[in-house]
Amino acid sequence: KQKDTYFGPKFSNKEIQNILDKARLSYKVLKNVEKETANLIYKGNIVGWFQGRMEMGPRALGNRSILADPRFLKLKNKVNRIKRRENFRPLCPTILEDYAPRFLENYFYSPFMSISFNVNKKMKKLIKGVVHVDNTVRPQILKKEINPRYYNLIDNFRKLSGIPMMLNTSLNIKGEPICCTPEDAIKCFLKTDLDYLVIGDFILDKKLNGS
Repeated sequence: KQKDTYFGPKFSNKEIQNILDKARLSYKVLKNVEKETANLIYKGNIVGWFQGRMEMGPRALGNRSILADPRFLKLKNKVNRIKRRENFRPLCPTILEDYAPRFLENYFYSPFMSISFNVNKKMKKLIKGVVHVDNTVRPQILKKEINPRYYNLIDNFRKLSGIPMMLNTSLNIKGEPICCTPEDAIKCFLKTDLDYLVIGDFILDKKLNGS
């Protein structure tokens, strides 16, 4: 039984740092990547998230992602503008497995963001950024053992917001493939309105690296 789709390339912190230095970009090393990134997202920032092995297939499942707070429609619209997509197009959440039955009707485990569920009506108002007009979401249900760093990021966000999920879409813009390499992610960060890029244990701030 297939447990995940993380079959693509990965890059060490040393490799990433060499690429950042070669590009002459300003960056910081994060002491607690998951906690510090969760805090940035909680404050309304849109974050590019580049970690571990790239996902195989059409979905970003927490390793080559653009992440945002799922509570607000305005942030969903901002992400669509960053990706150069129409505002009516929905964006999907990643939900921590233990909390998914509270939000989804007729719940069952769905790890690949490929199946839609109706949203519990009482919960709909809490996650406006990821609920489509027909009251559905197409979630990635996440177990901790599948992607510990991504899970811990969302769990840290839950502790701040009370919401155990994250708006998650692929790290790319319309018409381009999902970012595969650090160079791809850097190019996407520099030519879009992403606020931050978290790549391995490093973070790039648009205020310091704006183009």
